[in-house]
Amino acid sequence: MKKKILITGSSGFIGFHLAKKLLEKGNKVHGYDSMNDYYDVRLKENRYKILKKNKNFSFTKNKLENKRRLEGVFKKFKPNVVIHLAAQAGVRYSIEKPRVYLDSNITGTYNIIEISKKLNVKHLIMASSSSVYGANKKIPFKEIDKTETQLSIYASTKKSNESMAHSYSNIWGVPITMLRFFTVYGPWGRPDMALFKFTKGI
Repeated sequence: MKKKILITGSSGFIGFHLAKKLLEKGNKVHGYDSMNDYYDVRLKENRYKILKKNKNFSFTKNKLENKRRLEGVFKKFKPNVVIHLAAQAGVRYSIEKPRVYLDSNITGTYNIIEISKKLNVKHLIMASSSSVYGANKKIPFKEIDKTETQLSIYASTKKSNESMAHSYSNIWGVPITMLRFFTVYGPWGRPDMALFKFTKGI
């Protein structure tokens, strides 16, 4: 059965590849992305140009913090599944601009979870991060390990997202799955990641 899937961060590296794959399988996808300038916007625009060639793809450019606009998109598209990948990325940048992370990663994510609850979305999948393991010294990490020692503002916002998701699931039964991504790389990847810094340096 084909689904209607809303993807936040659809012009980002992971969101783009996921949207492309879901569209190829015949699903309807609505992308939601602020297209911020954390890295070269042209890369995001070029990813978007590929997605918009598919008739089953639609798109909204806006911030997650704009709850009114976000809820309007939810009500119009009526997604079965929401995949929330959008976030202000970058561990080091969070030291310079912590407020940006609070706005996007906490307020924006709260809006996603609250609207999903309100409109009875069947499944909400959210991106967390391996950075939530923080100062844990036991390697390899496991999902059941404690995550109480975050070492950056970025990691703290991601841990807050996990905590908020757990609360919503516990109180209102919102079906939420969290994914803790480690370093993800590949074609159309983020230029600030180590792989591209190394190849550029070479």
